[in-house]
Amino acid sequence: MTLVQHELNSRAVARTYELDRRHVFHSWSAQAELDPMVVTRAEGSYIWDGEGNRLLDFSSQLVNTNIGHQHPYVVEAIAHQARTLATVAPQHANDQRSEAARLICERTPGDLDRVFFTNGGADANEHAVRMARLVTGRPKVLTRYRSYHGGTQTAINLTGDPRRWPNDNGDSGVVHFFGPYLYRSHFDATTEAEECRRALAHLEQVIELEGPQTVAAVLLEAIPGTAGIMLPPPGYLAGVRELCDRYGIMLIVDEVMTGFGRTGAWFVCGDEGVVPDLLTFAKGVNSGYVPLGGVALGDRVADHFAHRAYPGGLTYSGHPLACAAAAAAITVMERDGILDNARRIGTEVIGPELDRLAERHPSVGEVRGRGVFWAVELVADRHTRQPVAPTGGSSPVMAEAVRTAKKLGLLPFSNSNRIHLVPPCTITDAETREGLAALDQVLELVDTLVLGEGTGTGADDDR
Repeated sequence: MTLVQHELNSRAVARTYELDRRHVFHSWSAQAELDPMVVTRAEGSYIWDGEGNRLLDFSSQLVNTNIGHQHPYVVEAIAHQARTLATVAPQHANDQRSEAARLICERTPGDLDRVFFTNGGADANEHAVRMARLVTGRPKVLTRYRSYHGGTQTAINLTGDPRRWPNDNGDSGVVHFFGPYLYRSHFDATTEAEECRRALAHLEQVIELEGPQTVAAVLLEAIPGTAGIMLPPPGYLAGVRELCDRYGIMLIVDEVMTGFGRTGAWFVCGDEGVVPDLLTFAKGVNSGYVPLGGVALGDRVADHFAHRAYPGGLTYSGHPLACAAAAAAITVMERDGILDNARRIGTEVIGPELDRLAERHPSVGEVRGRGVFWAVELVADRHTRQPVAPTGGSSPVMAEAVRTAKKLGLLPFSNSNRIHLVPPCTITDAETREGLAALDQVLELVDTLVLGEGTGTGADDDR
């Protein structure tokens, strides 16, 4: 790059930042306290910031770029569709929506062979809940604490983390319950089997005390994502399915974050042999290249609306650019064995290396995950399991950890006291090890900040 080109790029970056701070209102943020990073380009597993620094994207942005950045096959599919049919109203059939629906339904479990397309995950959950309430004629929906289902009005009330609090007037018909989380068990469990059994007993008690005849649905993330990547113990999802069947309640599984390869499977519930009544998706369906989400539904819901109108819709439902991206992304995932890569990376690289880091660093309370969907929980004390930041908040320790990661060329996803490792499903072994080496240095810093000097190795492994 010539000196002139560098100067022009610097001016463009400065202009981008200036206009952002002047005109853009950011989500989930105190506006005056923001200092957003300018991103100028991306490719594969990397992004570049406004200063020309290359960062390994271990966040997949918002856990959605499952096929990596700027995949040429998908980019060309979008460009081709834009030249052919850039937009069309949703009441008309178009080839890309039909093809995307076919490809999705071939991968959903059981009889989920119809798709209602939305613009993203939040409105997918909104519509799934609306469908369940209309089909059952019941008002309530049960969701777990430590969950996230979106930022629209119903979805934020369904959410079980602190972002709900400023938006919750207690009139949404949502009742929260505790899900399984053995590391911080609400049920005094000591084994996964105990945690599963007691969590299911708790959910059944909530159903009974709320009145089963008032409950339309239980809505669960297949694996809670933003709230901590807490893998449900074996049998939990099947147990919830059985409870729903027993009480005539619909089961909605939110696979917005977990779907389309994130865990090494198309869908977690399908991988575990559980068929929900409704399944919501977004993010990885086309890696976020064009906004798209949806609800997959089976015969019970479809039959209910066979001769009565479904009272809901969106101007951009099944938008041809978004669906072209989805059809291309699913084709690439199948063709290139991307799910197999995600599963192998988790089993052979991330899992073993995180176990090693947990032994080495006393600030690591627990590591957990599957595929390319992992969380490292950071604590100030392994015995008390005191987190280094509060739920839904941050701390100087976490802020410094994220700053250090970026200086080392790693872009992590962080929430509360956790660093999430959620790279693209296409990441290579070498790239993964590059990111984990940077994480090792970040954890050295955290050890020092929370435990003092000289505690970065040979740690007490009482976790």
